[in-house]
Amino acid sequence: MSAGPSTLPSFESSDSRQFRPKVVTDFSSAGLNPALVESLVLKFLLGVGVSSGRRIADELGLPFGPFPDFLRGLKANQIVTYTDTAAANDYYFSLTDAGRSRARGYLEECAYVGTAPVPFADYLESVSAQTIAQEHPKEADLRRAFSDLLISESMFQVLGPAINSGKGMFLYGYPGNGKTSIAERITRCFGTTVWIPRTILVEGQILKLFDPTNHEPIEARRGGILRKDDQDDRWVEIRRPTIVAGGELTMDALEIYFDKDNKICEAPLQMKSNNGTFLIDDFGRQRMAPIELLNRWIVPLEKRYDYLRLPNGKQIQVPFDQLILFSTNLEPKDLVDEAFLRRIPYKINAVDPTEDMFRQMIRIFAPKLGFEVIDQEAVDYLIAQHYTRVNRPFRCCQPRDLLLQIRNYCIYNDLPLELKPEYFDFAAGNYFTVL
Repeated sequence: MSAGPSTLPSFESSDSRQFRPKVVTDFSSAGLNPALVESLVLKFLLGVGVSSGRRIADELGLPFGPFPDFLRGLKANQIVTYTDTAAANDYYFSLTDAGRSRARGYLEECAYVGTAPVPFADYLESVSAQTIAQEHPKEADLRRAFSDLLISESMFQVLGPAINSGKGMFLYGYPGNGKTSIAERITRCFGTTVWIPRTILVEGQILKLFDPTNHEPIEARRGGILRKDDQDDRWVEIRRPTIVAGGELTMDALEIYFDKDNKICEAPLQMKSNNGTFLIDDFGRQRMAPIELLNRWIVPLEKRYDYLRLPNGKQIQVPFDQLILFSTNLEPKDLVDEAFLRRIPYKINAVDPTEDMFRQMIRIFAPKLGFEVIDQEAVDYLIAQHYTRVNRPFRCCQPRDLLLQIRNYCIYNDLPLELKPEYFDFAAGNYFTVL
């Protein structure tokens, strides 16, 4: 497959908040050559057997306008044939014997069937137009994003400038103090959506970018005879992505994955997180040593672009446009060297909550878990007996976890949902046995 004819950028980008893929009217303005369109059409027909022209256009995410002439050309070459008439000047098509043979040949080259790809050059310009570096959340944006978490004022004062820097940060501290929860909400501060291609055509390769597991679409694709072609359906509007990789992260996940059987490429995690946030959770406990990640990303963190290798051996330069977050229970200086720390300028300690914050978290979680009345004497007993007496530090996760244990105990024993000292003894006995 070739990338097709060169085109002008197929989108409008006066600024990142107004970015929207421009409507395409034909294959040329979409950056697609007839051979690529033919391969997608024939592979689709091989799978479904019979389809109307409009359904074919919808499957490829393209306007119906150029398809009647294109399909007539395939019919004239005895590649497809009419099987019936359809509504609105359309027909149902199926493959001829010659068409099936050609479709199988296309499948051997690449088994991808679906939305037509977007040229790589258009993807690069879209990332630049929607760059996260141009987003500058204010205090109101942070408070909205963290409205469901209890965050100290001192933490807000540190987080704000760090998020605005766009250069990443370390979140470190004891387990259970909300580092991952904080990191997962940082993307919400930006409060905008972005458009990404479902697939990209780069150096003749189909590269899948949209990932339903990691990308949250704003609106489903529209289809059917009454669909208005007011957008390019090869693109999908998503919330700014937050990609989370934990201890399962390997070096392979940071490179283009090539399915040798189907001849399809899939974008690595850092490319899927462009224009969003990439969280390396539990950093230091991955299957690779921290120094390996340092060596892999030392240039991207500095230059904000990365180099990836395609299965055909060609190397491409791609944007590295995301806020990188490292969440760890360990001291950053014990994990990486000074060169790496310099490229992550903000190191934020998720400290233990105060007693007042601990009590407030109980007041927040209790109603959500079904406790209608909060017995303050029982809470006083919990703190005095299981924290002050044994000099145990507070952790942000503990109010929720202890209340859940009491809730489960009450439900199992068919008891009213109440907070009693003996219930806290039961929960603490289970929870803190090995701590």
